[in-house]
Amino acid sequence: MLDDQPDPYGPADPDADAPPAPDERPRATPRSLVLALGMLLTSALAGVLVVLPAPYAVTSPGPTRDVLGEADGTPLIQVDGAETHPSSGELRLTTISGTGGPGYPSYVSTVLGGWASPTSVVRPVEEVFPQDVSQEQIDESNTELMVTSQETATVAALTELGYDVPATLVVAGTVEGTDAEGKLEEGDILTAMDGEELPDYQTLIARLAEIEPGDVVTLTVTRHSQPVEVDVTTGEREDGGAQIGVFVNPSFDLPVEVEISIDGIGGPSAGTMFALGIVDLLTPEDEADGEVIAGTGTIDVTGAVGPIGGIRQKMAGAERDGASWFLAPAGNCDEVVGHVPDGLRVVRVETLHEAREAMTAIGAGTGDDLPTCTAG
Repeated sequence: MLDDQPDPYGPADPDADAPPAPDERPRATPRSLVLALGMLLTSALAGVLVVLPAPYAVTSPGPTRDVLGEADGTPLIQVDGAETHPSSGELRLTTISGTGGPGYPSYVSTVLGGWASPTSVVRPVEEVFPQDVSQEQIDESNTELMVTSQETATVAALTELGYDVPATLVVAGTVEGTDAEGKLEEGDILTAMDGEELPDYQTLIARLAEIEPGDVVTLTVTRHSQPVEVDVTTGEREDGGAQIGVFVNPSFDLPVEVEISIDGIGGPSAGTMFALGIVDLLTPEDEADGEVIAGTGTIDVTGAVGPIGGIRQKMAGAERDGASWFLAPAGNCDEVVGHVPDGLRVVRVETLHEAREAMTAIGAGTGDDLPTCTAG
């Protein structure tokens, strides 16, 4: 029988699998102690890196939002007083996420991750954030800039669509060292220049564009309900144009009410995409026609598109969220060249009108000939 056969491997050791007696357990070697201590130090160092602040600011691609879409069931752009039209495309504003400012410190681990990421930028914190302001002051400033940007975008969009947008031009103060100082007062209302009425802010800008720095202009203002004429010698702006030396706070009489609802985003850089979204909603054509178009840029009431910060991160965020096209301010082209993500096509724009034409061409499938950013 099988049970009667001898074991070819010899008799089994009944104690072979038994644990060693307490006094026979293996002792820790110097090598094992060093390894254990190294692991403890590594874990402790990793924990310190997570919570140790670093004097750097890290900016990365932030979220994008479709200005033609909704947030929590509410359209980002709501219009009252005019018919709106649906769009099958997307117009995405772009943002950056950052650490290093007051209330949002960067940690060593964050900085190391930023250096390792091709879409993040790490800079000394003092180059990015003023050191004498609080988190509350920065948040308040960004909120004010966003509100102003929304109003300016509305004025620019309605003007682009042919609406008249009257404005009361209230003097908020004078520029120190200009001829207007001491002649114009806070609260004066500008009504005419050289006898020509100023019915809106755009007319004031257009008139100043026709004047050479050093020319004398006669401003008509309403002061304490009485008309007053003041002769002012114009000065020169940094860009070379003429200025009358006053800060103007325009109060717009909008023919169409536009409300923009967006939380968690501040600053003025979404102005161009807000304006483009308003234009799209108020026109019956489906300009974007299914395309996902992202972009950025400040905007003024004349429709001029201005440069912004963080455009490399914004392009990366746009590509990440499915955009095929990106509208970039001409003033940012030097930062765009050589940093465009694969799969994203950049269109250079200087005005809202150019952005509108680009949107229409992209939707029509004829965007290949649109201008882009080039080196030099």
